[in-house]
Amino acid sequence: MLFDSLQFILFYIVVTILYFSIRHRGRVWLLLLASCYFYLVFKPIYILILLVTIIVDYFAGIWIAQSEGKKRKLFLVLSLIANIGFLAFFKYWNFFNGNLTILLDLMGMVNPLPDYQLELPIGLSFHTFQAMSYTIEVYRRKQEPEKDFIIYSLYVMFYPQLVAGPIERPQNMLPQFHTYFKYSFENLKSGLMLMLWGLFKKVVISNRLAEMVDYCFDNPTEHGGLTLLVAAVFYSFQIYCDFSGYSDIAIGAGRTMGFTLMRNFDVPYLSKSIGEFWRRWHISLSTWFKDYLYIPLGGSREGEWKLYRNLAIVFLVSGLWHGAAWTFIIWGGLHAAFQILARMRDRLVKLPKNDFLSIVFTFILVTLAWVFFRAKGFYNAKVILTKILTFDFFSGYSMPYNGTEFMFCWLLIVVLFLKDIFVKEISVKNTPAFYAKFVGLAFLCYFFGVFSGDQFIYFQF
Repeated sequence: MLFDSLQFILFYIVVTILYFSIRHRGRVWLLLLASCYFYLVFKPIYILILLVTIIVDYFAGIWIAQSEGKKRKLFLVLSLIANIGFLAFFKYWNFFNGNLTILLDLMGMVNPLPDYQLELPIGLSFHTFQAMSYTIEVYRRKQEPEKDFIIYSLYVMFYPQLVAGPIERPQNMLPQFHTYFKYSFENLKSGLMLMLWGLFKKVVISNRLAEMVDYCFDNPTEHGGLTLLVAAVFYSFQIYCDFSGYSDIAIGAGRTMGFTLMRNFDVPYLSKSIGEFWRRWHISLSTWFKDYLYIPLGGSREGEWKLYRNLAIVFLVSGLWHGAAWTFIIWGGLHAAFQILARMRDRLVKLPKNDFLSIVFTFILVTLAWVFFRAKGFYNAKVILTKILTFDFFSGYSMPYNGTEFMFCWLLIVVLFLKDIFVKEISVKNTPAFYAKFVGLAFLCYFFGVFSGDQFIYFQF
């Protein structure tokens, strides 16, 4: 069920009205059943994966808390194996098996292992990481095990952030599911406005930019470097509006019912370094990797070279988390390399700082790396970057838009920047003004939105 569909709007209205019409325990059941229905709409059979991991992690949390020593670690390991096992099989089996086939072929051997034509369960990486954070936090004694099976199930399946985050920690969400939230008109207004702004970013900006991006990235050999450069810049804003738009809708939907979900984006394209970019982009994932991989590896505590190693590991794993393809691994490796080289430069030379130039340079690096993220294979990425970086701008020059539509895209990007810089959230304190803003924004979504039916980009992860 896509957030930008009429089906979701009707689903959200019915669930929210029912939520405030019943008592606390009934609310928990309602949200769990609604979340199950929300997931079943995508691919019913894959809810069994969620059910298995929920059962495993629920009991693992209890057994970890009751155990000591090696037995305690054993229950954690079993929980992690169950979660990572599903993720590895559905998302990475064919990737690793295909590479094994190539390697064995070079050695004159035949790979006996088969490929499986399986559709990736939607949002598998997100709810897997959320479930893993629970058992890890229980193991670290930072979270008491949740004894209520229904509430734990809701922690994993809460529909606003089930398929694309934010990836929440148990310390934030579990206490909220035990809380009875009274109806708040202020929460309703701010939540609805945030949801509508997220919808605007998705259907008006992201979907419109996607037309140009798809046109160029799908056949890069037919376009000149200037066209591909514009498409690369547009993709930077397409993926930002698409994913942050989803996060806004998820956070807003939770807020209308009283729940507080973590902020997932903080104007990332105003970052002055790649390190700062990752403190502003997909914050819930960045902090997950920091707490559960980077710091356990040693972080920055064991010297500069081990810091470089840890950065490389984290971002290569992050690239693989995003997709089972070498282009994603290269994308992650580039972000690691950018940070390592920046740290080496700062150790050797103290350059004067210029905030504007730093922002522009960081955006350029991020945009060039996004090419590997979006391109259909390494060859296409190579073609795009070669044409851009060799200034082969005008061979095959073409645009999918007329001049007015093209300028409208740039105008939307400027509006997005101005809003993100000067207005963190649209004010809803004045109720008559709220109604006017809401109707106006809804009007813009309806008349200027591109309702292509495309799913959110991060649903594939």
